[in-house]
Amino acid sequence: MFAGPNATVLNSAPLVTSNQARERHGLPPLTDRWGDRLRFDQLRPQRLAAPVTVYVEQFSAHPLEADAAHLYGPPDGYLDDAGRFGTERRAPSDRPVYRIELRPEDGLLPLPYMGVRADGSAWDGDATGPDAPPDATRQPFYPDAARVFEEIDRLGYGEHAESNLLGRHADFDFFRVLPSGGYTRGLAEGERTDVGTGGIAAERWGEDFFPYRPGHLRGEPPRAALAEVTNRLSGALATGTYQAALWLDASPAIEETLYWLTLVLDTEVPIVGCASTEWPHGCLGATGDRNLVHAVEYLRSGIWRDHQGRDRLGAVLVDAERVLLARDVQKADARPGGFGVTGGHGGIVATIGDPGPPVLTALPVWRHTYGSDVRLTAIPRRVRGVRRSGAGDGAEAIDVEVKDGAGGLLGSAVPHVSIFKHARYLTTGPDGIDDEVELLARIDHNLRHRGLAGFVVEANAPYGSSAPSADAVLRRTALCGMPVVRVGRGNGEGWVPHDRMRLAIAGANLTATKARMLLMACLLRFGAPPPAADPDSPTAAELAAVEAALQHYQAVFDTH
Repeated sequence: MFAGPNATVLNSAPLVTSNQARERHGLPPLTDRWGDRLRFDQLRPQRLAAPVTVYVEQFSAHPLEADAAHLYGPPDGYLDDAGRFGTERRAPSDRPVYRIELRPEDGLLPLPYMGVRADGSAWDGDATGPDAPPDATRQPFYPDAARVFEEIDRLGYGEHAESNLLGRHADFDFFRVLPSGGYTRGLAEGERTDVGTGGIAAERWGEDFFPYRPGHLRGEPPRAALAEVTNRLSGALATGTYQAALWLDASPAIEETLYWLTLVLDTEVPIVGCASTEWPHGCLGATGDRNLVHAVEYLRSGIWRDHQGRDRLGAVLVDAERVLLARDVQKADARPGGFGVTGGHGGIVATIGDPGPPVLTALPVWRHTYGSDVRLTAIPRRVRGVRRSGAGDGAEAIDVEVKDGAGGLLGSAVPHVSIFKHARYLTTGPDGIDDEVELLARIDHNLRHRGLAGFVVEANAPYGSSAPSADAVLRRTALCGMPVVRVGRGNGEGWVPHDRMRLAIAGANLTATKARMLLMACLLRFGAPPPAADPDSPTAAELAAVEAALQHYQAVFDTH
């Protein structure tokens, strides 16, 4: 179980000081809209520090339990009006009870939250005030998935009263890869965490961990972090210890990471992504917890296996009782079932949840994981890159190291691929090349600072055609060693045609964000196309060399 950045499943609601605590500290109570004290305290899962005995009133678990009293055995005893327990009823007013012994080792229990702030005031949100700095803000995201799994197993139950909804099916190891929450003070060696003992150095917001709440402290992982994701998951799965991988990420971004994983991980085990499209963990109606349970049910079902026991689907997302292919899934809305299918063809490969067991409904033709042409083990140690040549505006070829001595991906080598969006009424005229300042500036920056770079053009659907001024700049871009992929804008259902793609790659029916991930992987696999000495006047041989290089890219875009 890998806890990734902004992982919505690991996001919890603020810990709000209970009315019991407010009364104890002489603070104003939480009230309803009419100013009356709330009837109930919100209960949050917490651990007992010592054993305690509680007495629970018999027949209080359901309004109609007592209606079937003749089916029940006797209670453990009775409480009189003074609260004294006895095994025999001494008066008609004695209440039948069950005696329960609760111990710390029993695990989490829902209890009123008693914490207050250091100044004696109540907690009403994550921070001590609006726009509070990190040292005055509590973290709403869990540092890993272990606590979420424990809460689901301890407090959740299924439609048929099943408990331990995750632990009854599998054993889990928990990894923190660009996690959503961090230990800002660090943890000393031997100090306990949910996933083991400490030995963690102090971690920093937006550098070592990446939350999105509070909004002003949101952290977004850099491009180089994609190498860490690749290497950590690849290393864990290469041990042969694990039968599956679960990846948690932000609901708007998980589609990109999952597609990357299905492209680069050389593994035969299934990879499943989970997110919550709305509402933090533990809130009424939050879908993240159920998605986790369904993900494990999908893995246990084995419907993903081929006749050799290998995963035949590649990375998938489990959401709202559906299993969606990583290549085709896209977040569309922040509501239950808010993930949709792009490209107009397939995408939903299985159903899960009631009624009945998981059912496989389709098999994709796209290459993935162990069959991918751009998997990590197929990427060479070094590839051709480009940089600005000493004279003029042209480029020259250079060697770029993309893997370290252990075969891991180098963060510094992760390619820079920009997305350029075409729209009508942008240029001043047919030769308005000067209007393409964003493209020209990015090309110049890439040649100065990026050994591996490229562009995705999100243009007219489905043809991927853009304005003549942009076409002229992008043609020159390809001759400078930066490949260009063209896709239709929005959720295009048609395929970008090959015959319109001179010096460009047809992006099939991929969205721009998915085409970006695939182009990044292709740059690592094949390197940059050979640059022309003068991109404004290429020779016939240089044009042929660029087109031949782009055919390798095109073959991957046609099959992945």
